[in-house]
Amino acid sequence: MNQGSYFLAGLAVAAACVVSSCSRANDQAEVNASVQNYVAAINAKDINGIMAYYSPDESLLVFDALPPRQYVGAAAFRKDWEGFLAAYPGALHAEVSDWKTETEGNLAYGHGIFRTNGPDKDGKPLELTVRVTDVYRKINGKWLVIHEHVSWPVDLATGKADLSSKP
Repeated sequence: MNQGSYFLAGLAVAAACVVSSCSRANDQAEVNASVQNYVAAINAKDINGIMAYYSPDESLLVFDALPPRQYVGAAAFRKDWEGFLAAYPGALHAEVSDWKTETEGNLAYGHGIFRTNGPDKDGKPLELTVRVTDVYRKINGKWLVIHEHVSWPVDLATGKADLSSKP
C-alpha cells in the first residue's frame, strides 16, 4: 500500500466512526423524545398516546410494580393503564427524572425515575414514585418498548413499599 492508500483507508475508518457516532446520538435523541411524548400522553390521560410508546403486539412483556406480577402483550397492559388512569379521576401530573439512554443497533435501553401525583377518587393526594427500566427495539423506524420493569424500594423491616422513594 502506498501513502495515499493508507490516507484513504484512514479517512474511510474515521468517516465510519463519525457516522456511527452520529447515528447513535440520533437514536438516543429519538428514544428520549419518545419518553417525553409518553409523559405528555400520561399527563393528558391519552391512553392511545400512552400505548404508542409500547410494542403493539404480544411481544410486549411488562413487570409492573402492582399485581399481577407481569403483563404479556399490549392488550393486557392497556387494561392496566386504564385502571391506573381511573385511579386519578381528576388531573394527573407525571414527570420523569434522571433518564439515561443507551442504544446499539436496533436495541436500546433507558432507565430513570417516574413520578405521578394528583387527587385520588376521594380527593386525597396520591403520589407515586417508581423506578423504570425500558428495553426498546427499533420497529419500522420507531423505537418501541418491548420490555418494561417498574419497581419501588421495599423497607425490609416492615415489608412495605416506599411509594415516595426519595434518594
